[in-house]
Amino acid sequence: MIPAAATARVTLDSAFVVADASPRLFGSFVEHLGRCVYTGIYEPGHPAADGTGLRGDVLGLIRELGVTTVRYPGGNFVSGYRWEDSVGPVERRPRRLDLAWRSTETNRFGLAEYVAFLRRLGPQAEPMMALNLGTRGVAEAVELLEYANHPAGTALSERRAAHGDAAPYGIRLWCLGNELDGPWQTGHKTAAEYGRLAAETARAMRQFDPGLELVACGSSSRAMPTFAAWEATVLAETYDLVDYVSLHAYYEETDGDRDSFLASAADMESFIESVVATCDHVGARLKSAKRIGLSFDEWNVWYQSRFRAQAEERPLDWPEAPRLLEDNYSVVDAVVFGSLLIALLRHADRVGVACLAQLVNVIAPIMTEPGGPAWRQTTFHPFAQTARYARGGQVLHVAAESPTHETAKHGEVPLLYATAVRDPESGAVTVFAVNRDQRQPLGLEVLLRGLAVSEVVEHSALADADPEARNTLRDPERVVPHPVTGATLRDGTLSAVLEPLSWNVIRLI
Repeated sequence: MIPAAATARVTLDSAFVVADASPRLFGSFVEHLGRCVYTGIYEPGHPAADGTGLRGDVLGLIRELGVTTVRYPGGNFVSGYRWEDSVGPVERRPRRLDLAWRSTETNRFGLAEYVAFLRRLGPQAEPMMALNLGTRGVAEAVELLEYANHPAGTALSERRAAHGDAAPYGIRLWCLGNELDGPWQTGHKTAAEYGRLAAETARAMRQFDPGLELVACGSSSRAMPTFAAWEATVLAETYDLVDYVSLHAYYEETDGDRDSFLASAADMESFIESVVATCDHVGARLKSAKRIGLSFDEWNVWYQSRFRAQAEERPLDWPEAPRLLEDNYSVVDAVVFGSLLIALLRHADRVGVACLAQLVNVIAPIMTEPGGPAWRQTTFHPFAQTARYARGGQVLHVAAESPTHETAKHGEVPLLYATAVRDPESGAVTVFAVNRDQRQPLGLEVLLRGLAVSEVVEHSALADADPEARNTLRDPERVVPHPVTGATLRDGTLSAVLEPLSWNVIRLI
C-alpha cells in the first residue's frame, strides 16, 4: 500500500440517512441523435441482432451497466417529433428532416421498437417518454398518451392493437417538452409561454390518468441567463400539476484546468441546491405542502467545445445516423463522472430521477462499430458499480474532514469526495470515494457507528499512471477497475489509501 501524504476522515452513522437511492437514479437516455439508435441499439443484419433488429451484444452491456429508466426520444430531437411517424408498418413510415441535429430520420425505429427494447432489457427498465411541446401541443400529447396507454375500444387504442400491440404500454413518467428555454430549441418559448402550455398539457393528461408522473422543463443549464427565474415562473403555473422539474448539466475540461474539472461535482451540488431553493420558495408562496422532486434527466461529461468546432465543418447534406458527439473518455473523465454519481446520491432526498445522457455511441458509456463489436468506455465502470451496490440502498449522511485545495472555478474544495450506501437487507455498506489530488495518494479513515459490518470484502479503484488512458476499438479493456490491497476494518474504523486521481469502491460486510 502506497503511504498517503494526507488523510481524510469520515463518520458514518446508521441513524443518519439521507434517503433511499431510488432505482430511477440509474436511468439513461436514448435520443434519435447520431448513432445512439441506428447502429447503436438497433442494427438489423448485425451478427448479434435479433429478429427485431436489436443488437444482443449491446443489450447485454446495458444490462451489465444496470440502467433502469430510459428517457426517449429526446432531447432536442423531440421538439420536431411527430409520434405518428414512428408507429405502424416500418415500410410505410415517412422519412423526415431532423432540424435539431441536421440529419434525416427514417423512423425505422419508433415507439413500438422502444417499448420492445425496454422489455428485452428486463423488468427494471422503465419508459420515460418526452412530449413535443416545441412544435406541437396539448392535442398531440393527449393523443400519444391515449395511443400508448388506453387498453382498448377507442380509435387510437385500436390503432395500436392493429399495429401489433394489443396490451397498452403503461408509460407512467412523462417529460413536458425539452429545454424550451434554449433559443437552439425548435419552438423555443419564454417561461410564461412554456409554463402556460405545460400547465394546459398536464391538466389534460391528468384528466386521462391522475396517477401519471410529470416532469416540467427546468433550465437547460444553470449558466442560462434566465436560470432560477425560469423555474420560478414555470412552477408558478404548474406547481400543483407536476411532480418534478428537470435539470441538465454537462462538464468538460477547459483551458487545461484539470483541478477545476475534477471538482465539477461542486457545481452540480450547487445547481441542485439552487433548484431546490427555488422550488421550495414557490411552494411557500403558494402555501403548498407539496414538495417538488428533481429530475436530473441529462448529465454527463461532454466536450461541447469540440462539438461546436466540428459543427462548423459538417456538410449540410442531411445524412442518416451520422457520427456525432462520439467522445472517447479518459481515466480523468471517468473519475469526474464517478463524482457526479456521488453528487446525485448525496441529494437522493430530492433527486428522484436521473438520466445519464446518452446510452450508446453518443457521449456514451457503450460504443459500437457498425457490423462490428461493442465495448465499454471508462465511464461504464463507475456507473455499473454504483448501480450494482447503491440501487435501493440507504444513502448515509457523510460527515467528512478532508484536506483541501484551491481551484480556479470552484474555489477551495476537499480532495476527498465521497458517499456511502447501506443495504437495508444485508447491512452491507459500500463507500464510493474520489481522490481529486492528481499527484498524491490520500489516506481515508471512516468511523462506522451503528453499522454491523466486520470486514472489507473489496476495494477497487479506477486509476492509471496515464490519466489520458482510454478504451478503444483496438484496446477495449485498456482501463478497468483494479483491486487495491491494504484496506482494513478494525475497532469500527475503516482505513484505506486512495490512489491519486482515482474512483474507489470499498465494500464492507
